[in-house]
Amino acid sequence: MSEPIRVTIENHVAVVTLTRPEKRNAINLEMFEALSTAGQDLAQQKAVRAVVLTGEGDHFCAGIDTSVFTNSSPDELVKRMQPLAKSPANLFQHAAYVWRELPVPVIAALEGAVFGGGLQIAMGADVRLAAPDTRCSVMEIRWGIIPDMSLTTTMRHAVRLDHLRELTYTGRIVEADEAQRIGILTRICDDSLAAAEEVAAEIASRSPDAIRAAKKLLNVGYDATETDALRAEAEIQLGVLGRSNQREAIMANAQKRAPEFKD
Repeated sequence: MSEPIRVTIENHVAVVTLTRPEKRNAINLEMFEALSTAGQDLAQQKAVRAVVLTGEGDHFCAGIDTSVFTNSSPDELVKRMQPLAKSPANLFQHAAYVWRELPVPVIAALEGAVFGGGLQIAMGADVRLAAPDTRCSVMEIRWGIIPDMSLTTTMRHAVRLDHLRELTYTGRIVEADEAQRIGILTRICDDSLAAAEEVAAEIASRSPDAIRAAKKLLNVGYDATETDALRAEAEIQLGVLGRSNQREAIMANAQKRAPEFKD
């Protein structure tokens, strides 16, 4: 049996690929576990500065494989829906939420079907770049269930609540242009994987300390009170000021001054 995902690392960028193209990369139990484990493993690798999430074939992910329900007893499902040891998320949530927990930026390269659990995995990324043929849906209602893979945490600021309610209640499929307009997608690109790899390479060229600090700041500061957000800015900034990576960034930027700043 082939592995449900593939992880490659090159030039400080990890590419995580869903590898069930014959099933439109539907998420079976093995993929849930593999995604959770891969995210935790990458979090421990200091050399990794950015991650790209993509799917093999013509679709990112068409949602949950129904074998998850048919091959699991009620007791097994209940057990797997308990929070993991080092996360507030359970196994199913963690396949999507682990990308939010990852200390480095994650860029999702999307095309084709991005349905149900596939959309929730994509929403765990920091940035979502999509091919023109991308179609998105909060599809769980069609199976008589609710979205429970961390959507309530990852979509709350991306999509206006009335849009999210409509999509959740109807399971309607939206085309790429509408998905971008309402906040699901960051932007539409002719080649989403190439664009994601370009963004990841650009991120990887920046100070790794600052990149990690920036993601931490946006994760903790976005929902904080003004007082706590301002305190977080100062505290996190003090953690990077004066470090070797910051000094290197200053020197590198001085050597590549933009033309409008040259004498």
